[in-house]
Amino acid sequence: TTEDNFDPKILELTQRKLLLKPHHPLSILKQKIYEFFHRNYPNTFTTEDNFDPKVPVKNNFDLLLIPENHPSRSLSDTYYFDPDTVLRTHTTAHDFYMLSKYNAFLLAGDVYRRDEIDAKHYPAFHQLEGGRVWKLSELGLSTYEQGTKYAVEELKTTLESLAKEVFGNVEMRWNEEYFPFTDPSLELEIRWMDDWLEILGCGAYKKQVLLNAGRDEETFGWAFGLGLERWAMKVFEIPDIRLFWTEDERFTTQFSAEKGFSKFTPYSRYPVCYKDISFWVPESFAENDFFEVVRNVGGDLVEKVDKIDCFTKNGRTSYCYRINYRSMDRSL
Repeated sequence: TTEDNFDPKILELTQRKLLLKPHHPLSILKQKIYEFFHRNYPNTFTTEDNFDPKVPVKNNFDLLLIPENHPSRSLSDTYYFDPDTVLRTHTTAHDFYMLSKYNAFLLAGDVYRRDEIDAKHYPAFHQLEGGRVWKLSELGLSTYEQGTKYAVEELKTTLESLAKEVFGNVEMRWNEEYFPFTDPSLELEIRWMDDWLEILGCGAYKKQVLLNAGRDEETFGWAFGLGLERWAMKVFEIPDIRLFWTEDERFTTQFSAEKGFSKFTPYSRYPVCYKDISFWVPESFAENDFFEVVRNVGGDLVEKVDKIDCFTKNGRTSYCYRINYRSMDRSL
């Protein structure tokens, strides 16, 4: 059944609205990105960051050309209110509304996915994305291929400038990617701490997506999306994604819009406490469902979960998981 497959704790997160708190690191980063676009493209981009995260399946998946059998639609990946309504898994669910009203937009919001448990994953996180469209005739172009080429070139130039604005003069590279709603699709990586870090995905809108948004055959454009936590963990040096949700004043008072990208100073050094759990798994076992149980019981005390052993006997399989508990503000 797809009747409400989530704990009330998830709904509580939808009320936190971290992006609307001006001194929260995610909001500071969001504002920095907004300001970059407003400065480089004056009076062009409309911004929106307070859409309801409860959205129709049609907007979250169908209109974005995401196949019926795509794993992201499963109950193990997505939070369903009922078969036709979900907690958005990406802010792209609102592109249709924005494209129906604006030629250029930026949109940010909290998104929800069942996921693994570690320092970089949390069932709620935040995305920021942008879209821009033109008509071929506006730019004197005659074919859709020319429009796509124009869009991708402008997109790459814009996003390279944005990356430099936030991360400094870093080395960058582009890789081909796949997204159901853009073609071509690309991802941008930056060289960060001697490693390559993927920081965003983007591409030229597929014509059918724009038609689904009520645009005509002549409209083309680009879209990009990024995870705000992934960027913020680097520029603020915040080591664990759970910290973004804490209300501990030792965290919240470290940041302000005036200070900008200030570096986080750790305020707790408590040791990890771990417990192992093993069980026989049914054939239909999905790891994300187990992680969801762990989150519901252990909450934000759970830092990480690793599968450390597996064995099969008489046709049955058993898994052993190690659950690491560590509080951000006290000893366990």
